[in-house]
Amino acid sequence: MFEKLLTLEQKYEDISVKLTDPDIITDNKQYTALMKEYKNLTPIIEKFREYKKAKEAFDEANELLDAGGLEKDFKEMVQLQYEESKEQMATIEEELKIMLLPKDPNDDKNVIIEIRGGAGGEEASLFANSLYRMYTMYADSKGWKHEVMNANETELGGYKEISFSVEGEGAYSRLKYESGVHRVQRVPETESQGRVHTSTVTVAVLPEAEEVEFEINEATDLKIDVFRASGAGGQHINKTESAVRITYLPTGLVVECQDERSQFKNKERAMKILRSRLYEEQLRVQENEIAAERRSQVGTGDRSERIRTYNFPEGRISDHRIGLTIYRLEQFLNGNLDEVIDALATADQAAKLSMQNDE
Repeated sequence: MFEKLLTLEQKYEDISVKLTDPDIITDNKQYTALMKEYKNLTPIIEKFREYKKAKEAFDEANELLDAGGLEKDFKEMVQLQYEESKEQMATIEEELKIMLLPKDPNDDKNVIIEIRGGAGGEEASLFANSLYRMYTMYADSKGWKHEVMNANETELGGYKEISFSVEGEGAYSRLKYESGVHRVQRVPETESQGRVHTSTVTVAVLPEAEEVEFEINEATDLKIDVFRASGAGGQHINKTESAVRITYLPTGLVVECQDERSQFKNKERAMKILRSRLYEEQLRVQENEIAAERRSQVGTGDRSERIRTYNFPEGRISDHRIGLTIYRLEQFLNGNLDEVIDALATADQAAKLSMQNDE
């Protein structure tokens, strides 16, 4: 680990010198890439230098204690420095192990979130709306931008499905844990008998794919249909054929967009969703090729995996991947997700550290 840190420190210093080179400063693309790398390395190098400082203090104290012949008061002071430095080194070493874990290359990407009502009919659609509200409130709290890309509303104000983008620093790193089946237990608004029903909603969090990451030949790979958009209960019917349906012929994957009045905008959004879905599928195939014992223990990210239960009568949320239960359902649905997301991220780190140690 320390050999790797020394190599990174040298790289950090080399980049620091390059960033003062006039030729690089005027090359916007190269300068931006180097600045990003410098920014990513900075916290690791600062922590490593903190470790080296603690080790210097430890070595100095150790040397004095080994030499012997110290006066009582001075010896106590040196012993204290020895103990404190040793403890500090152990703490920083653990922090450095986490910082050196391989970073998910998608963590800095924007995301597209797809929410679909599952089992439970209208009640599932209403809860899909609750989850959409929850994620957009969370995005607002982080200063992220969000925009609906496609929505299929029901007459009671729910969503059979809704797709929306979230743009902001670290969006995927925080929201990636939300992929899977969300189960809700509550008395439906449409239920007069007051019985608790269980419904499910599926959430997919897709890292937004760049054009360079997934090549699509529009002429041979796509079938594009245009049609008239229609809203819930026949409302908001579009008199022009602005809605777009794209079929990816190699796999039969279909994406629709009808939220915008412009055919061009709907096509642009549908293509963005299509690229992200294909990119996600590519990532899933790659991950499935990795041996099971090397996978993170915090869920598979598969949209068929039941990840969380929202129990309204008890006011609780239970995340089944890490066995976490909290009794703050209302706050959680109002976008206060950090407590659970932090716990998931910590468990994910612990699983990766364990795998690294096993190797």
